[in-house]
Amino acid sequence: MCGIVGYVGRRRLVPVVLEGLKRLEYRGYDSAGIVYLQDGKLTKYRSEGKLQNLESIMEEAIGAPAHIGLGHTRWATHGAPTTENAHPHSDCSGDIVVVHNGIIENYHSLRNELIEKGHHFASETDTEVLAHLIEEYLDGDLRAAVTKALARVEGSYALGVLWTGMPETLIAARNHSPLVLGVHEEEGGFLASDIPPLLPYTDQIIFLDDQELVVLKSDSHIIYSLVTGEVVEKKAQTISWNAGMAEKGGYKHFMLKEIYEQPQAIIDTVSGRINPENGSVTLSEMNLSDEDLAGIERIFLVACGTSWHAALVAKYWIERWAGIPVEVDIASEFRYRTLLIDEKVLTIAISQSGETADTLAGIRLAKELGSKIVIICNVVGSTMPREAHGTVYTHAGPEIGVASTKAFTSQLAALFLFTLYLAEKKGTMEAGKRIELGKELINVARVIEEMLPILQAEIKELIENYYDSRDFLFVGRGLNFPIALEGALKLKEISYIHAEGYASGELKHGPIALIDKDMPILGLTPKDAVYQKSISNVEEIKARQGLLILIGTEGDAHLKSITDDVIYLPEIHEELNPILYTIPAQLLAYEIASRRGCDVDQPRNLAKSVTVE
Repeated sequence: MCGIVGYVGRRRLVPVVLEGLKRLEYRGYDSAGIVYLQDGKLTKYRSEGKLQNLESIMEEAIGAPAHIGLGHTRWATHGAPTTENAHPHSDCSGDIVVVHNGIIENYHSLRNELIEKGHHFASETDTEVLAHLIEEYLDGDLRAAVTKALARVEGSYALGVLWTGMPETLIAARNHSPLVLGVHEEEGGFLASDIPPLLPYTDQIIFLDDQELVVLKSDSHIIYSLVTGEVVEKKAQTISWNAGMAEKGGYKHFMLKEIYEQPQAIIDTVSGRINPENGSVTLSEMNLSDEDLAGIERIFLVACGTSWHAALVAKYWIERWAGIPVEVDIASEFRYRTLLIDEKVLTIAISQSGETADTLAGIRLAKELGSKIVIICNVVGSTMPREAHGTVYTHAGPEIGVASTKAFTSQLAALFLFTLYLAEKKGTMEAGKRIELGKELINVARVIEEMLPILQAEIKELIENYYDSRDFLFVGRGLNFPIALEGALKLKEISYIHAEGYASGELKHGPIALIDKDMPILGLTPKDAVYQKSISNVEEIKARQGLLILIGTEGDAHLKSITDDVIYLPEIHEELNPILYTIPAQLLAYEIASRRGCDVDQPRNLAKSVTVE
């Protein structure tokens, strides 16, 4: 949610910040702004709507010889998405500017206090309180003023501050909202909510922790604890991503590019982690001993959205192959119930960014209750891996499209690897089976790579009969029930068609009442252990004249006797069907949304990373 970019260095400020904001568009926003310092004066531009609106009023500023400033894309919380409420926000003097991601929970009482002291507010936002608080405490030392101001604040923040009195310095601070530094001897110092804006300039990244503040200059940075005031020593991490990974590379949309990147993302996630000779799995960042794992009696899987669907698949895998009971929780609900968690519980959190607010809060509570914590994550060094006992990193590279694709399938690959790892440690799977399933995991990437262009062509033609539908149902059984949920989520996210996913056997318990000649239903019907049950369910749909699309196993002629709209996939080991059957569901959503003229990469009301509750 929201995006912050800051820079101090030799480059011209405006192009650096504008490009950085574009690389953060996937986070979701409804207004944007930039401020820079030049010749002792602050110049500020703000606009509601897309970044192109901001650019249109900044043409003369592109070449401005300014070398320090801040940019922001805002997701409205307090106050409507207007120009007046867009960041940056200033104090009464106009000499202090602030950009902020997060929510100041006690802003109302602070605002009233500041008004009584004579401060004048120009917006409806909670953020403006910070600018006036800093002004209230400023006495020549900006770091001290920011520290005192933040001591009064309740809530979450990633904060960037610029003051005319310190024309070569940015101050930034973090608490419960992500903030990263980029450092480079020649390019200068960078600040951002996420890694992509930094990629064109440096691969040296420092992740700020909660309650930390940084004084950033072109040639130096000093990090302080907001609690103790002491200097915090941190080493930069080298990020293997590059700028090209965050570009479209000739594809119409980031989402389509990322769909096509899935075979490589799966291979990169698996490579070097399973020994093809003996089936042994190595997870180098696990940091849990065999003794720790031997004492595990239950597992909690905690995640949000698409990651929650990955967790639902993993429940089937872990319970079958490792023999451990698994509970799957939606992270936003997890910590608001009575958690029966102790040292015999392993909590596994799944998050592409490693910064998801609800999931992060959940693992912190589970850790307090004695649970060991393992994270499935795509961003090295993000908050969750730093706070966990162990991590299984996916290697999907940056995912820019808001609707998750390659992050999901690489999460599935990582969770399958973890299942093999746990089964090996628990002695519940022999080496031969691990070798077989490891090879099948590699094989599914090859199958996807071969099928992608074929599937896209078939689905692009098929959707002409469905793209203007108002509703859609997705059904599946067993391992494919979570994929029905994921397919429905993808469609509603990017096409705005109302879509729901159901376990096929649940149709008779209510949803079948919705089915008529105008209701499209996508059925996942591979030849697996529940195939006959799935066929019975789709026959019931056909009997009620539902518009059926079936995805099934190559050579299954019976599917064609049920409906003309069949998508065939090669037969693979049924344990890996969830990964393969995700692909046509993604492409269906993509092609329908594209056909409807929707903003595929930046769907309305959505943000890539939800960093506030």
